[in-house]
Amino acid sequence: MSGERARGLLELTRPVNAVAAGMLTFIGAFVAGGLDASIAVGAAVGATVLATAAGNAMNDYFDREIDRINEPDRPIPRGAVTPRAALWFSVLLFGGAVVLALALPLVAIAIAVVNLVALVAYTELFKGLPGVGNLVVGYLGGSTFLFGAAAVGRITEAVVVLFALAALSTVAREIVKDIEDVAGDRREGLHTLPIAIGERPALWLAIALLAIALLASPLPYLQETFGWPYLAVVAIADLVMAVAAVESFGDPTAGQEHLSYAMFLAGGAFVVGRLAVAV
Repeated sequence: MSGERARGLLELTRPVNAVAAGMLTFIGAFVAGGLDASIAVGAAVGATVLATAAGNAMNDYFDREIDRINEPDRPIPRGAVTPRAALWFSVLLFGGAVVLALALPLVAIAIAVVNLVALVAYTELFKGLPGVGNLVVGYLGGSTFLFGAAAVGRITEAVVVLFALAALSTVAREIVKDIEDVAGDRREGLHTLPIAIGERPALWLAIALLAIALLASPLPYLQETFGWPYLAVVAIADLVMAVAAVESFGDPTAGQEHLSYAMFLAGGAFVVGRLAVAV
């Protein structure tokens, strides 16, 4: 295998994105208080990384014509990887994810099955439907926390709140990203939310979803699940999210990137909150 092809296959997985998803699964398990089940946590993290990588590769396969306009430097448009190779590589990664997921409890397996079906169907069935694709990605983003908690058999109230906040934030970020990709999506005949209702109304909807997430973020503190350390860190995450929301009006690319940072900060707040309780 040539170096360029190997690099292209790695790029297909969006490795930073895949590893980040695995970290979110780890956080879900930790917030649920189940790191003592190290084998289950490792299997869940590995399954998440492989499934996310597989979904990213498959997305590039189906989006290859759109990427010729929006992202011509992606591996398939630039010729580093053939579409066929990308598809089979995705299948291989999905197979690895399934093997690891089968070692987990039934609830975790059920979440894994739903997520794998959603990942496979996303580009062809959901992406072009106004808002539906955003909701699917939002669910997938939030469900990494549920999956980690389910892997250790403890889906706690804090994890459910974390799932909801992550899902809302991810939907908002995906809407902003669709605004960034309007030119290529319109040319390919996709009916994403910004194309269907207009870029500015779509952006305001994203802002509304973020506002709900911000207002709900103190819940673990108000419910006395976590103490002030959680509240202090989540306040920083909320501030970054608010700044990113305003930034999205002038620069959707920077806005959606900074929303991703805010989401990780929010996940970190739950880790800090759990650590403070454990001490």
